[in-house]
Amino acid sequence: MWCVAKLDQQYIERMEDVLAVYEKPLSAKEPVVCMDEKVVSLHQEVREPQAAQPGQVGRRDSEYRRAGTANIFCGVEAKAGKHFKRVTEKRSGSQWARFMKGVADAYAEADTIHMVLDNLNIHGRKALVKEYGEEQGDALWRRFTMHYTPKHGSWLNQAEMEIGLLARQCLGKRRIGDIVYLEQEVSAWNQEANRQGIQIQWKFDRAKAREKFRYCPIITRSEN
Repeated sequence: MWCVAKLDQQYIERMEDVLAVYEKPLSAKEPVVCMDEKVVSLHQEVREPQAAQPGQVGRRDSEYRRAGTANIFCGVEAKAGKHFKRVTEKRSGSQWARFMKGVADAYAEADTIHMVLDNLNIHGRKALVKEYGEEQGDALWRRFTMHYTPKHGSWLNQAEMEIGLLARQCLGKRRIGDIVYLEQEVSAWNQEANRQGIQIQWKFDRAKAREKFRYCPIITRSEN
């Protein structure tokens, strides 16, 4: 379960800002995208699993070999049912910059892309400029309007729900031993999610937040 460590003014302001942007109607000119990362442990089989036979379930040995970790950048435009994934060897500013460029390219006609994300140190202009240079990196940065969740407020990021869907429907409890196979599986899931237009139904709004946490309404930049 999620716990709010401290409901101070900054927490309220950022929460209200994120919830306000969620309340925006679906718009091609101002899409709302949420992103987060997921670390995946890679496990290789030590012995070949036995396939299921008539009257007998499949079997696998409890022993496995650790093969390091990989990272998945996960993005979702919840109201449009549009999904983005990038599998990388590690979580870095360079890889995040490439993920963000992919998102920007997908919304070439948008006036701005509202991006909901956490406060990880790589989630900023510096990473884009370092990867693409001052001019191109700054131009890419200006494509986005950033909405950072408050500290201990990752529950406000709809990408957390996207990661949950990916974990249950794609990764499951099976063993994935290398990044190539992981990328194939994640790509296949993402393509199917986009084909179906799978949406996330977010129901926690500012009115419910104000009732739940008992604070007075404030004006956010999303309302200006």
